Amino acid sequence: DDPELGAVLRSKLFTLDDLVHLTDRDLQTLIREIDMGQLTVALKGAAPLIKDRFMKNMSSRAGQMLEDEISAMGPVKLAAVEAAQSELVKIAFGLAEQGRISIVNPTERMV
Repeated sequence: DDPELGAVLRSKLFTLDDLVHLTDRDLQTLIREIDMGQLTVALKGAAPLIKDRFMKNMSSRAGQMLEDEISAMGPVKLAAVEAAQSELVKIAFGLAEQGRISIVNPTERMV
């Protein structure tokens, strides 16, 4: 009933770490919809598994450029990283609501 509370709860229940469970195709759709600067900041504080998953779903050139940008980036405030990660999750939810991607829990099986 409360859209604002619903958004807060969704953001707490689904994090950047959960994007690793998207299919390659869905992750590629998400990558096309996000700002690369924002992705760079979000991945600065992400686990290596998540960084690798994003990089593998980009062209080798784009992946290398992103890797170089992350490496060249100086220290970034944790609040900025968390805000960028939250925005990526928000975009993913928007794409799921539009039916463009499917968000799957790790316990769900796909066939």
